[in-house]
Amino acid sequence: MLPNKFKERMKSVLGEDYDSFISSLEEGEAIKGLRVNLIKNSTEDFLARVDFDLTKTEYADNGFVVEGEGFGRTPEHHSGMMYMQDPGAMATLTALDIGSDWWVLDLCAAPGGKSSQIAERLTDGFLLSNEYVPKRAKTVVSNFERLGVTNAIVTSLDTGRLPEMFRECFDLVLCDAPCSGEGMFRKSQESIAEWSEENVLACAVRQGEIMENAHTLVRPGGYLLYSTCTYSPEENEGVVSAFLERHRDFSLVPVKEQLKHATSDGLPEYAGGREDIRETRRIYPHKTPGEGQYIALMKKNEASFSSTILYKDVSIPLTSKESAVVDKFIRENIEEKLPGRVRKVGDSIVLISHGCPIPPHSVFMSGVLLGEIRGELFIPSHQFFSAYGRRFKRKLNLTASDTRVMKYLGGEEIDADPNCRGWCAVLFEGVPLGGGKASAGRLKNHYPKGLRNK
Repeated sequence: MLPNKFKERMKSVLGEDYDSFISSLEEGEAIKGLRVNLIKNSTEDFLARVDFDLTKTEYADNGFVVEGEGFGRTPEHHSGMMYMQDPGAMATLTALDIGSDWWVLDLCAAPGGKSSQIAERLTDGFLLSNEYVPKRAKTVVSNFERLGVTNAIVTSLDTGRLPEMFRECFDLVLCDAPCSGEGMFRKSQESIAEWSEENVLACAVRQGEIMENAHTLVRPGGYLLYSTCTYSPEENEGVVSAFLERHRDFSLVPVKEQLKHATSDGLPEYAGGREDIRETRRIYPHKTPGEGQYIALMKKNEASFSSTILYKDVSIPLTSKESAVVDKFIRENIEEKLPGRVRKVGDSIVLISHGCPIPPHSVFMSGVLLGEIRGELFIPSHQFFSAYGRRFKRKLNLTASDTRVMKYLGGEEIDADPNCRGWCAVLFEGVPLGGGKASAGRLKNHYPKGLRNK
C-alpha cells in the first residue's frame, strides 16, 4: 500500500493528473525493458534471431518493452546480446548524442545498465564507472564481463575523491544519484516500506553533495547529466536549481526531441520559479511505458582549459618471464592482434585498450582481464573469452537449435570436433558466450560456476 504522505505530496505535484498516476501505481503492472547490447550485436541481427514479444520505445533505437519471464536464463542474456533495463532508466542516456571518442564518467554506476549503455557508444573513447559500495562495484564488473565492455575502468570510491584525481577531464559526467526510489514502487515493495519524507530530504542533501563533487570533473564545453528514479521535487528540480545557482558556468540545455516528446516538463514552481527548469524531463508511468525517472542535461560554458590527471599509473610492464608465457598463449590461440597493451595491475594480467592511467586505489576493473599465469601455463579468464572470443583460432559456434547450448550454460561438458584441441571460444549464434578446453572430441566447460543456470 502506498504511503498516505506520498499520495498527498504527489497530489500537490500532479493536480488533475493525480488520479491517473495513482491508478497506474496501484493497479498497473511494472514494465519490463530490454536493451540490445550494441557491443555484441546489432539491433537488426538481434531482432532477426529472437521471437520475443517486443515493442520499440519512442526514444531509444535499441530499446524495447518486453513481455514474458525468465530472460536471465536465456543464451541471449548469457552471451550479452541484451541487457534487461527499465525503459525509463534507458531513457536518460538518450538525452544527447555521445561522441564515439569522449571520455565519460559515471559517478554512481551500479548495477551498470547506464554505464554499459554509455560504453556501447564509445568505440574510441573511455569510460570510468565509479560505484561507492564495493559489492555493487563487483556487480558492475560482472555485467561488463558479460556485455563485452573493454574500454572501461571500474572503481569504488567516494565521489569526493574523484576531484583529487581528475580535473576537467570528462566530456560527459553522469550523476544517476541514489534517491528515495519512488519511481520503483511498482517493482519493489521494499522501496515502499522504506519510504519516508525524512528520507526524501536526506537524499536531496546527499544528491547535492555528489553534484558538488561533479562540477570540476567536467571539461569546459562538456555535459553534466543528472538523473534519479524518483518523483520528489526536492530530489529533482530542487537539487538541479540549487546546483545551477551555485555554479553559473553551467546551464540547462534541451534534450533530444524524441525524448522530449515522450516525457513531461520539469516543474518551475519547485525551482524558485526559474522557467529554464522546464527543459528537465519527467517520466510518469501513466504517460510513458516504464517506471519513474527524472532527467536534467546541463552544459558547462566553453573556456580554455587543460585536462589534468593528478596521479601516476599503477600498471606495470610484465617481466620477461611473464611476457614469454603470455606471448606464447596469444601466438598459439589468437588469430587477430589484440587491441591495446598488456600490463600487470596487482596480480592480474590485463589488456588495456583505453588511454587512462590506472588509478592507485579501489580499482575493480582496469580493462579486460586476460587471465593468470600458473607456472609455465597461461589460464585465460572468462572475460577474455567474452570480449575477444571471435579472435580465437578455435571456436565452437552453437546455434539456437543446438541442445549443447543449455548443457554448456548448465556447466556440463559438451561434444566438440575431434580435431579441435586446446583452448576454444564458445559462441552462441556468432556472439562470444564463454570458453573451454577441447580434447578427444569433448569440451571441458570453463563457464564460471556463479553464472551457470541452476
